[in-house]
Amino acid sequence: LVYQRADPFVYLHTDGYYYFTGTMPQYDCIEIRRAKTLNGLLTADSEVVWKKHTTGEMGSHIWAPELHCIDGVWYIYFTAGDAKDVWEIRPYLLMCEDENPMTGKWIEKGRIDVGVESFSLDMTTFIHKGEQYVLWAQKTEPADVSDVYIAKMKNPWTLATKPMILTTPEYDWEVQGFKVNEGPAVLVRNGKVIVTYSASDTGWRYCMGMLWTDENSDLLDIQSWHKSDKPVFKTSEENKQYGPGHNCFTTDNGKDVLIYHSRNYKEIKGDPLHDNNRHARAKVFEYDENGLPIFGEPVPKNI
Repeated sequence: LVYQRADPFVYLHTDGYYYFTGTMPQYDCIEIRRAKTLNGLLTADSEVVWKKHTTGEMGSHIWAPELHCIDGVWYIYFTAGDAKDVWEIRPYLLMCEDENPMTGKWIEKGRIDVGVESFSLDMTTFIHKGEQYVLWAQKTEPADVSDVYIAKMKNPWTLATKPMILTTPEYDWEVQGFKVNEGPAVLVRNGKVIVTYSASDTGWRYCMGMLWTDENSDLLDIQSWHKSDKPVFKTSEENKQYGPGHNCFTTDNGKDVLIYHSRNYKEIKGDPLHDNNRHARAKVFEYDENGLPIFGEPVPKNI
């Protein structure tokens, strides 16, 4: 869909446009582009709607922006570090009340308080049965483990409930390089609330896991949830696509589409975090007899 955009996010709005944002290679700003088709995003015009601060909070590591329209207002949930302490990673929120988020005025709503001051990122949100929920990844001390949390919201920038750990790294494929669950995404289909997430380090071992629950269950009761013991989307040596993950979902002509990033090569020199060649991709998927997604394999480069 778009070259060198990790953590891709696509929002299909009521105006018929697909809005796209993702992590920029320089980690220094937030860009939005839009097109009438998914394939049109590759060459679509784009606008930088916000730039990092030169000092203090929101001054580095601008990651994983997501664009949402809630009650007619645009919001961007994103991750940022401090200009001085780049690993002081926290979730933040921007708001735009204008009709067009590419040309409108964006206001900083600031940091979202998740209750515990520690490394936290990759916030996403969804509305279910009239209630807004957020999910995000957070490291808890003293263990260097990244879990995925869920909470209900009072408004788009304020939690209404105590966060609950939805998933923690426990399987071998979730602890490669680092013990990581991150990048949650939500899909409500077939009477289920489905949550995908990404696991392990950001090299070729990066992959996707999945949880699900009945749509009528208590989403804040861990006993309601089921978790796959195997990755549902991972590196394909045959298709030469490596480290697929940090996904979201959209639709195209009535079909459900997986949006994700991956690399075209396996070996990376140095820290994978500094390799900018995670490209945003799209893949139509189907469902099994239980109503759960079958993602298959990442599509090869030439498709």
